[in-house]
Amino acid sequence: MNKIRKGDMVVVITGKDKGKTGTVLSVVGEKLVVEGINQAKKHVKANPNANERGGIVAKNMPIHRSNVMLYDGTKASRVGIRVLKDGKRVRYYKSNDQLVDIKE
Repeated sequence: MNKIRKGDMVVVITGKDKGKTGTVLSVVGEKLVVEGINQAKKHVKANPNANERGGIVAKNMPIHRSNVMLYDGTKASRVGIRVLKDGKRVRYYKSNDQLVDIKE
């Protein structure tokens, strides 16, 4: 079970974007693409058939999952996995012992 999934709110704990928060857009292996984090300028060629303009575009680049932590609304928090009585596996914040997947 992955501790960080698509749609989670994360905070960057190291690197040039340290302290910034964003939403996970995609997860591929050990890399995450986070909205507004680790942006790079890319030169894009115009495509008149698709009605796209050319120029320099800011693009979100992947960041390693070890450089981010889940954001619980107040601070970065470590995540654990717990098995409920019905056998369902859920994630929980280790800092305040609340479940991540079930909003109360």
